[in-house]
Amino acid sequence: MNRQGRIAPTSRWIAGGAAQQAPLRLYCFPHAGGSAAEYLRWGRHMPGVQVHAIQLPGRATRFGEPAVTSMDGLVGALVEEEFTGPYAFFGHSMGSLVAYELTCALRDAGRPLPERLVVSSGPAPDAPRRRTGVHRLPDDELLSAVNGRHNGIPPEVLDHPELRAMATAGLRADYTVLEEYEWRGHAPLPVPLTVLAGDGETALAEDGRLTGWARHTTRGPVEVRTFSGGHFYLREQETRVVQETLAELLGAGAVS
Repeated sequence: MNRQGRIAPTSRWIAGGAAQQAPLRLYCFPHAGGSAAEYLRWGRHMPGVQVHAIQLPGRATRFGEPAVTSMDGLVGALVEEEFTGPYAFFGHSMGSLVAYELTCALRDAGRPLPERLVVSSGPAPDAPRRRTGVHRLPDDELLSAVNGRHNGIPPEVLDHPELRAMATAGLRADYTVLEEYEWRGHAPLPVPLTVLAGDGETALAEDGRLTGWARHTTRGPVEVRTFSGGHFYLREQETRVVQETLAELLGAGAVS
């Protein structure tokens, strides 16, 4: 990554979508077990936004690299990257927590902050954590537990031994990050924040786990927008999420 903010082809952490001239960059942080590819295609629908996505080690193009199993490890590596403005962060599920923690780290380092933080299907960082020990389960039980909770693993992955092994490795690393995470009392961020979630995510709606994000910004109020669907509502409602909601929040045009 050069100091002028252009993403070098050798950047392992940040994958870029199709090159285009755009006034805003959107960096997407994937869910547990996810990869950058799912989010890069969004750029086709927002001509005013250059979409990038975080590619974590241990999966996809970085499969041969050791996975990172702590939030400190992830944020410590990502804060070394250049996020130049204007830009925004979007994080889904685990990605919402990584995007939040990285924004805190950038603030602490005196670096430019995102124009907006959009968090999706993730509880507020200071909400009580539900530590179920998923990351310690045997492979088959881990996959069954994660799929039973969110139903987000494609059947072709579950039916293919090599793909199952790859998925398990990424999920185990990411659930270790999630289940061992401890909020450290960060001061609220001077960044506007919007929360997205599926209307079927009843557990997230309990005890202010979504509305609690309002405690983490000085640029309120914080709006919670819900969409029809469960934890992966953004796959079922991609048009509404990308072409309507994100395009509106980021002040970008949208194309069909």
